[in-house]
Amino acid sequence: MTRVWQAAMAAIALAAMAAGTPAAAQNFSEGFQFLKAVKDRDGTEVTDALDKPGSTVINARDLATGETALHIVAQRRDAVWIRFLAQRGANPNVRDRNGVTPLTIAVNLGHVEGAEALLNAGARPDERGGAGETPLMIATHRRDTAMVRLLLSKGADPQQTDASGRSAREIAEAQGGAILAEFDAAARAGVANGAGYGPR
Repeated sequence: MTRVWQAAMAAIALAAMAAGTPAAAQNFSEGFQFLKAVKDRDGTEVTDALDKPGSTVINARDLATGETALHIVAQRRDAVWIRFLAQRGANPNVRDRNGVTPLTIAVNLGHVEGAEALLNAGARPDERGGAGETPLMIATHRRDTAMVRLLLSKGADPQQTDASGRSAREIAEAQGGAILAEFDAAARAGVANGAGYGPR
């Protein structure tokens, strides 16, 4: 009797697994196909996937890398696609498996237009990476004056510190020149507007 019972339970378990597999495979397939279409710049297929009733693929993640569609288009410096995906509800603050956000990618590439599109879509300007560096720290290290200006104008905090205890402001002071001038201009603008560095 026990063997019959075990065989019956095993059959029920297999049937349940088989019934659940197509839905899981379909969801995986839809996310995979969506990310592939984004990589291929196939606007028609991407739009069709997003327009399906109940579609949740906009924030689909690559199973190996954790990248979303925004990571993919940020890597190829494609501000048009960044804006399109953001308008369709893509979350700009999702981290990949290495803790990298699309904004961090844009800043590392010096892609000011892409960074601005991500910030306008709600990317957090002070989101820290793996070493505790904010996008402003990265831009300051790169001596990217235009990016520093953009990040400061979007509320990036120059006083936040990384894992070693250094702030973007301190990095700029060590470099001097045009980068430091951007920090000074932002500080003057903040004082003139009744604001200042610190918590917001």
